[in-house]
Amino acid sequence: MGRRSRKRALVDAPTTTRAERDAARRARSRSGSGPRPRRGRRGIDERPPPPWGKFPLTELVILLGIALMTWGFVSRGSQGNVRLAAGLALASLGGLELASREHLAGYRSHSSLLAGAAALLVVTVLALGPGPHVAWALLIIAVVVFGAAFYWLRELFKRRSGGLGFR
Repeated sequence: MGRRSRKRALVDAPTTTRAERDAARRARSRSGSGPRPRRGRRGIDERPPPPWGKFPLTELVILLGIALMTWGFVSRGSQGNVRLAAGLALASLGGLELASREHLAGYRSHSSLLAGAAALLVVTVLALGPGPHVAWALLIIAVVVFGAAFYWLRELFKRRSGGLGFR
């Protein structure tokens, strides 16, 4: 056991500096001799494309939301509160669309964010509609919906990402 556990000294190995090895790696990556992704599949660092093509709709919706929030904060009063809420809703919808697209493509896991959005949606519908209007009942419903949605979204991401639980 003693002889095999020790590293063997390389007698004829050329000594290079780290900078030389880094330069060689950069040259290999520029020449394209490195590993290539399979045809028809995106690389691990390539974001999923939006369904509307190259038009930056998500970014514009988020920018509009930020502008509305700023306008609402500056104008104050009841109109300011409405603008602030509309800006928060727009920016949140833009971020939620991006998170869901990345999650469903297996690019990044957003299980917690999407499960929280599902729980918030269910509790809002129940609170404004015919559901229970008691805070502790809504809290229990929110926890149950969050847990179920988180589990389902986590399993969905594992299937889409090739078995990874997070990325």
